[in-house]
Formats: sequence, structure tokens, C-alpha cells
Amino acid sequence: MTNIELLKAGRDLLLSLHKSLVDYERWVYEERHGKITSGQFLNLLIEDADLAWLRKFSALIVDIDEMFAQKDGFAEEAVAVHLSKLRDLSRMNVDDESFITRFKQVLQQDLDAAAKQGELKGLLSGSE
Repeated sequence: MTNIELLKAGRDLLLSLHKSLVDYERWVYEERHGKITSGQFLNLLIEDADLAWLRKFSALIVDIDEMFAQKDGFAEEAVAVHLSKLRDLSRMNVDDESFITRFKQVLQQDLDAAAKQGELKGLLSGSE
């Protein structure tokens, strides 16, 4: 598998993991506060400090998508940088203790998210 193919597959797994994490956080929120609309939850994702940890995932997904969408193409170095960021995020190798704490908590509570994170780590570890 080329680095480009690996990044595309990793991005897709990251998106799936992100969806699982978001779904879990919505479930937690609605258990505490009652049902809300999708629009209300989107506003929470954007503005609520308790959900800020999820923005690391969405920001990386957007960065990868923007790189692939460049009309003039992209350098192999950009692919390598994004793969490195993807590995670091999936391994919780970031300087943000609140992110690491919440990510670990959710993975312990949500088997779907844990499985997707394991799949992502497995995909990325085989290519180093």
C-alpha cells in the first residue's frame, strides 16, 4: 500500500472513529440534559468546551481533505506529515492531557469507538 492509499484509508477510519465518538458524546449529553436536535448538538460540538477534544479529529480530517483537494496536487512530504499526525492522534501522542483523559474514558465506555481506534492503529502501525 502506498502512503497515499494508507492516508486515504486512515482518513476514512478516522472519520468513522470520529462519528462513533460524536455519537457517544451525544448520547452522554442527552442522558444528562434530554433530547436535542441535530442543529443544537452541532452548535455544542462547535462551541462547548467539554466537547473541544473532538475538534482534534475533525481538524485533522479537514486538513487531509484539503490536501487531497488541492488542484495543483500535493507533495509526498505533505502525505508523510499527515500520516505522522494521524499516528500521533490515534496513539494519543499529543501534549493535551484533557484530550488524552477524555479519549481514554470514551474508549473504555464505547466498544465501537475502541474497535475503530484499534483498527486505525493497526492500519498505521503496519506501515512504519
